[in-house]
Amino acid sequence: MDYKIESQMRSKELDIIAQENEKHSKSSIDCRIITERKLKLKQYFHSTEVDWNNFSWQMKNRISTASQLNDIFKLTRKRFDEITKVGKEYRWSISPYYLSLIDVNNIFDPIGLMAIPSILELDKQGEVDPMNEKHTNPALLITRRYPDRLILNVTNTCGVYCRFCQRKRNINENECINKDSFSESVNFIKENKYIRDVLITGGDPLTLPNDYLEMILNSLRQIDHVEIIRIGTRIPATIPQRVDDCLTNILKKYHPLYMNLHFNHPQEITDDSIKACNMLADSGIPLGNQMVLLNGINNNKYLIFALNKELLKCRVKPYYIFFSNNVKSTTHFNCNIAEGLDILNFLRGNVSGLAIPTFVINAPKGFGKVPILNKNYIVIDDEIELTTWENREVSLMNPASRTISDMYNLYENRNL
Repeated sequence: MDYKIESQMRSKELDIIAQENEKHSKSSIDCRIITERKLKLKQYFHSTEVDWNNFSWQMKNRISTASQLNDIFKLTRKRFDEITKVGKEYRWSISPYYLSLIDVNNIFDPIGLMAIPSILELDKQGEVDPMNEKHTNPALLITRRYPDRLILNVTNTCGVYCRFCQRKRNINENECINKDSFSESVNFIKENKYIRDVLITGGDPLTLPNDYLEMILNSLRQIDHVEIIRIGTRIPATIPQRVDDCLTNILKKYHPLYMNLHFNHPQEITDDSIKACNMLADSGIPLGNQMVLLNGINNNKYLIFALNKELLKCRVKPYYIFFSNNVKSTTHFNCNIAEGLDILNFLRGNVSGLAIPTFVINAPKGFGKVPILNKNYIVIDDEIELTTWENREVSLMNPASRTISDMYNLYENRNL
């Protein structure tokens, strides 16, 4: 067979695969629907477009009660009662912007599942602190799991309190971190010459006022052995209005500065979030995305295919897919390890290597991240056996595959 004919036949085969991928990966929200919800929210708050685009206004007007949500988007009596019940135990809050992305009347809406309280949160399975942060905490705001880097938790505040949060135990604590705690933690870093990389997180550091954020960055940049500063934030997804010239002018003074973003679903990628990502990238900040694999939200290969392609278009490198931690009140989000591996296997070859993240599990008890490679894990019955970077052998539960709908049915049957 002529090589040209053979090449053309192969190219047509690849076209068929590409067409199939595109057909299954359409998942953006109709902009007109978002605009309608936004108009309802602006009318409720008697606000202007200038208000809507103001970060402080978005933070001040976060929706945090079932009554507010019902006033804006009428809830069923059952949904109202369930949100009220869960809200008494676990704090919740949603920015008006992020609420405009949610179909409130659909309990299976993927963005809603991440932000609106679910009755499944009252299931008592899981652990309060599976990553053992309490005992990997050598100074008040610090979590240390590795020789050369650590986490600095500077706030408990977020634009949206995600229902799957690994630090859900902290949500009901005071939002502000006092300066004595910060000073003790910075002194710990100063006195430990091995720390070269500091990840500022929380909560969400970008909820802090500019002057406080700059004080933190400046304090770290004064330490000679701190080479890299990173910021972990979900703000470009939840309140992208926060990213403006004032913020980026501060950030670009403290290079090398990296930013770990957190998008979980393509419907979080809007004109506003794209603008925020582009402004950060234009400031010279390398952007990576840390996605959590979440049951009923993104455990679908075509959906991740779409998400990661959109992220690359706004200059965000898909960095990690996290296996969800076994946190109390969040176990309905847990996926089976095979689901994550199936997604990674699908991405490989169907999309650019730039769009392929590393699938990782946080080892129990704070022993660090384990990339899921053939050589360092095995599945035995209901457990995953891992080998960590220190060659420690640890194990954790391998959740069964189940849908969110099944979880609701199980919960309701158990409580009849």
